[in-house]
Amino acid sequence: MYQKTVLDNGLRVVTSTMPHAHSVSLVLFIAAGSRYESPEEAGLSHFAEHLCFKGTPRRPTAKAISEAIEGLGGVLNGGTDKEATVYWAKVARPHFRLALDVISDMVCHSLLEPAEIEKERLVITEEINMSRDSPAFRVDLLIDEVLWPDHPLGRDVAGSKETVSHINQGMLRGYLGRQYLPNAAVVGVAGAVDHGETVAAIAEQFRDWLPGAPLRHSPASDNQTAPRARTEWKETEQAHLCLALRGIPLLHPDRYALDLLSVVLGEGMSSRLFQEIREKQGLAYDIHSYISYFQDTGSLAVSAGVDPQQLPRTITAILRELGRLREPVPDEELTKAREMTKGRMLLRLEDSRAVAGWLAGQELLTGRVRTIEELLAILDGVTTADLQRVAGNLLTAENLNLAVVGPVKEGANLQELLRFE
Repeated sequence: MYQKTVLDNGLRVVTSTMPHAHSVSLVLFIAAGSRYESPEEAGLSHFAEHLCFKGTPRRPTAKAISEAIEGLGGVLNGGTDKEATVYWAKVARPHFRLALDVISDMVCHSLLEPAEIEKERLVITEEINMSRDSPAFRVDLLIDEVLWPDHPLGRDVAGSKETVSHINQGMLRGYLGRQYLPNAAVVGVAGAVDHGETVAAIAEQFRDWLPGAPLRHSPASDNQTAPRARTEWKETEQAHLCLALRGIPLLHPDRYALDLLSVVLGEGMSSRLFQEIREKQGLAYDIHSYISYFQDTGSLAVSAGVDPQQLPRTITAILRELGRLREPVPDEELTKAREMTKGRMLLRLEDSRAVAGWLAGQELLTGRVRTIEELLAILDGVTTADLQRVAGNLLTAENLNLAVVGPVKEGANLQELLRFE
């Protein structure tokens, strides 16, 4: 499935050969994200990622960088999350070395020009405004604030307009110098490639990238003892809600049982929530559950948009379905959830970018790569007893959290609804 080599500077390279692919995808993961920032630096990781696309000595403009890949029919992009920043390119096989050159140039030689910093400050401010104008997006940010108050995990990855206004060239250079290090990074490559040739090319391209000692993220506290709820007034037609429970870390042995619980609960149109909340009660157009995993914590969340008058009824109905997970899940329902999960995984891994990201992300965040065969075997081993045990551990009233954005007044007594019957 894959091969791995660690270069002299600590940069890890993982590759997967897909002989019949016409494309090659290169993904660079770096342990640099909002979780590594102080409160005053909020948004710095995201700002730095934006600036890496704005010019280098050899490609002095954003246009020159994008044209280098897009002019060959390829795709170039990046993203910042709470625990990682990623840069990626997908190109036709003959253009792999150019894609490698472009990404290494961006990451190691960004100009960080003051004029570009000022322009991007405006762009990021508009990005923050856009997220606040979208109640569905805003409620996802608000639930993180409820789950992890006064912690980097509870902050918007983009930061706030106030913190973004104070980010300067010195802060950006300092951050890149301390976090953008080869021994805190992984390159994943997938496509019609040879591992040895790929490693040699990457070693040559990153030969001057020197290792160092990156900062570690601050640990998450787990001291919730009672349900928590927050509302944020917004003049909208719907009330957007997110009901969440503190979950488990990325490497927890119950991770895959929790994944399957989420599928049973609210992933897909045949899930319990979709069938109950939409099909039977007609309360929402879209309702779904999702899992978030971090290195030392996580969450299970349910999201929906509903008529504000139906908000209490919807919350109660969601809690009822959550409570039902503590009862044994029928074998046929577990089988359906398992096969759905396996099928999604297998279909996703037909794409070279998905494979490259899957390899590099696992290596960076867990320190190892599970093969597809290993994961399929783990999923096959999950039992209904496992689901019931995990549900029993997580689904407690004191672990409930609620965020609502919409025409709902503060003090609407929604917290009183947060209990299991």
